[in-house]
Amino acid sequence: MSEPSVQATLEAVTQDRPTESQTHIARLLLTDFRNYARVELDLAPGLVVLTGDNGAGKTNMLEAVSLLTPGRGLRRATLEEMARGGAGDGFAVHARVEGGFGEAEIGTGTAGERVAVAEASTRKVRINGAAARSADAMLDWLRIVWLTPAMDALFAGPASDRRRFVDRLVLAIDPAHGRRALDYEKAMRGRNRLLADQVNDDRWFEAIETQLAETGVAIAAARVEIVRLLRAMIERLPAEGAFPQADIALDGTLEEAFGSAPAVEIEEGFRRALAGNRHRDRAAGRTLEGPHRSDLLVRHRPKDMPAALCSTGEQKALLTGLVLSHARLVAELAGAPPVLLLDEIAAHLDAGRRAALFDILVDLNCQAFMTGTDRSLFSSLEGRAQFFRVSGGTITPD
Repeated sequence: MSEPSVQATLEAVTQDRPTESQTHIARLLLTDFRNYARVELDLAPGLVVLTGDNGAGKTNMLEAVSLLTPGRGLRRATLEEMARGGAGDGFAVHARVEGGFGEAEIGTGTAGERVAVAEASTRKVRINGAAARSADAMLDWLRIVWLTPAMDALFAGPASDRRRFVDRLVLAIDPAHGRRALDYEKAMRGRNRLLADQVNDDRWFEAIETQLAETGVAIAAARVEIVRLLRAMIERLPAEGAFPQADIALDGTLEEAFGSAPAVEIEEGFRRALAGNRHRDRAAGRTLEGPHRSDLLVRHRPKDMPAALCSTGEQKALLTGLVLSHARLVAELAGAPPVLLLDEIAAHLDAGRRAALFDILVDLNCQAFMTGTDRSLFSSLEGRAQFFRVSGGTITPD
């Protein structure tokens, strides 16, 4: 049986929470993370600007904050890469979170054990001094959304990047989505092993394909729901605004089936398709159908053009608009806006769009971390943001 929709799940999780109250990181402490031996920041609600030369550690700081949510962070790096060279005892990221979801002390990392050992498992997470059952527990306290220069190629890059982007959008409002994705990937690896080993036992395949159908349809349903909700939020953007409206759709067998059939029928149809495709999949050496093959289609509405064919600047504006619309959606549904991580954001926007972005962030009432090499690009935020100077593993108020 398929799981509840994103909307239903969210309503159940957040029904007793206050609305529109800013969640922010009030204190951040890093130990042996990347180029930081130890750094401690006291942070106010609102905007945070980190400036410094290339390689100073600005993105490292954003990456540390991105670990306060499930996953591998904004760089998708290994735990060994995150640990400071020569430290030998892992790294730690600790934050005091205050605001809409309450107050909590959140810690994560590999400190206290050799990184090579930790790499064989997942990073540890502690909340208010107690070990968390999983990293998903951090979503009870804050949601984090990011936009990095590496994402500038999202529309023209591989479909896998866009699937990951959609799944992170879902995760910000539906904490169960990460577990679904992990369960699906595990089941798919199991089926692929059966195919590679030339196993012909129907009972093995039926058990795995039943699990694939259940989790696969739940993943597809969550993606369909987030796209539906995001479309509604995009419609609120001004037609002639700094960030153009985007038309978005999902391209995938399961996702396209929603709207024409109930989830239980889609699930059964997918299970039958998996069984019928065993011979073809065995020849290919992998499972060829499922939500792991889906894609996100994006069009620049004012120009009626696929995003992949737009200019670099137009793609950046489209992507920024999508991320901001999603942040508004999280604020509206979860009861508190997410923490935004915007790496080198100002350098890629013209003056008009920078001003519009800063006004939107203030209006969102969110904590947003922004980085840049040129402090003057953020001059309009004087008096509206905290400024820090990053240099060689140190951070000082600027």
